[in-house]
Amino acid sequence: MEYDDGLIACSDEGITIRKYDALLRPKRVRYEEIRRVEEFPLSGMHGKWRIWGSGDLSLHHSFNMDWHRPRKQIGLLLDLGQRTQPVITPDEPERVVAALRERGIQVTER
Repeated sequence: MEYDDGLIACSDEGITIRKYDALLRPKRVRYEEIRRVEEFPLSGMHGKWRIWGSGDLSLHHSFNMDWHRPRKQIGLLLDLGQRTQPVITPDEPERVVAALRERGIQVTER
């Protein structure tokens, strides 16, 4: 395991997003599924107060349950080429970004 903060884990195969769906089951994303990642600052209008679920009415962005998100600064939007895109807020985003870049995944900043 390269990174694990209890909610977000990076392994050799991919990323596990814990407490993700309506039943709080994990979502596993293989690195090959990730087209690109967008790093952005969390703000009142962009996810900082979103504890769980969709952050917009269009249901394009989906957040796992994270009671500590209001204290975090950085979000990572995973583009999987699907309508709904997971947004993760790891405790140490720089470590997750490093793991993604190590696998050749493009990470851009908003």
